[in-house]
Amino acid sequence: MGQAIIKFIESTGFYGFPWQNGVMLLISCFLLYLAIKKGFEPLLLVPIAFGMLLTNLPKAGLMAPHHLNGETLRQIAEGLHLTVTQPIAEHADPGGLLWYFFQGDELGIFPPIIFMGVGAMTDFGPLIANPKALLLGAAAQFGIFTTFLGAILLGFNAQQAGAIGIIGGADGPTAIYLASRLAPEILGPIAVAAYSYMALVPVIQPPIMMALTTKKERIVKMDQLRPVSQKEKILFPVMVTLLVSLMLPPATALVGMLMLGNLFRESMVVARLTETATNALINIVTIFLGISVGATATAERFLQLETIKIIVLGVLAFGVGTAAGVLLGKIMYKVSGGKINPLIGSAGVSAVPMAARVSQVVGQKENPSNFLLMHAMGPNVAGVIGSAVAAGVLLSLFG
Repeated sequence: MGQAIIKFIESTGFYGFPWQNGVMLLISCFLLYLAIKKGFEPLLLVPIAFGMLLTNLPKAGLMAPHHLNGETLRQIAEGLHLTVTQPIAEHADPGGLLWYFFQGDELGIFPPIIFMGVGAMTDFGPLIANPKALLLGAAAQFGIFTTFLGAILLGFNAQQAGAIGIIGGADGPTAIYLASRLAPEILGPIAVAAYSYMALVPVIQPPIMMALTTKKERIVKMDQLRPVSQKEKILFPVMVTLLVSLMLPPATALVGMLMLGNLFRESMVVARLTETATNALINIVTIFLGISVGATATAERFLQLETIKIIVLGVLAFGVGTAAGVLLGKIMYKVSGGKINPLIGSAGVSAVPMAARVSQVVGQKENPSNFLLMHAMGPNVAGVIGSAVAAGVLLSLFG
């Protein structure tokens, strides 16, 4: 009886509880606090933070990988006409639940599906009506390549630097997709950093916007955008897919799914597909992706100097991208004779529609009658395309 009690105690997570796991559990609880109490993008942070909590519970084994048993390995070896000479374990480890979810990230399945849902929810009309917004979306990607150089200087290789730099696009699915192909060994910290900074857009961006603009610039009211025809909206996703995919084939999966979702929306003949892509499908995948992203933040991987470097570089990437968009907005303000509000440049990062809402909020604080949301949506959706294009460039160079 005594032995049974001792065995039970030793089987609990309390026995030999690692302090590193305790630190990660505190971090996960802090993220849950930000999501639930402060309202920082709960749709992202709640599953990420809870996945982080689950993966750091001692002895739960939710991220344990699957191992084939000896008989299965022998069958595979025989099918490949190989001779098995090493001892093989006779028992399989079925693997943890979250490890199976994570395969959707690692194999690059979840990010394109998320992009399809984003495309189905996105109105590219503001971008079509104001093509100059493409420049603001492109400028915001400057943070990606600046951080790439910073990561190289800190000792990361080119593949790792490219995966880290993409955090500056403020696009979680793109960050996961690129990291899974260039540097899967640091996918966990990159994914957590990318989604955390996306959730903290309303905190990070306003100070940068205020520091780089004057009150005179922030109160500028912009002219109403021209109406966009249905034909333009239908042709846009087809033309973008052709142009980007022919120039950068590695970007096809992301851009293609983004534009397919948008074609669902704008064609107005597949209402059921649009409804599924914008609701059930994207919500299901968001749950799986969020939990599995959080589950990569294990204590042994996360509490390292390399992870701290990635977190710091991620902030740099995001800050530089925001600043670059605002600074180009200031140039466009001068060139246009004061007709463009530079605040919309900050929306060039790919966090849709959070970054556009931040432009609206900051602008209305200076001028309550100002409505920048639709103008900011142009650079914002351009940033979605821009981050996918940037990922394609990095894949072409280093993939």
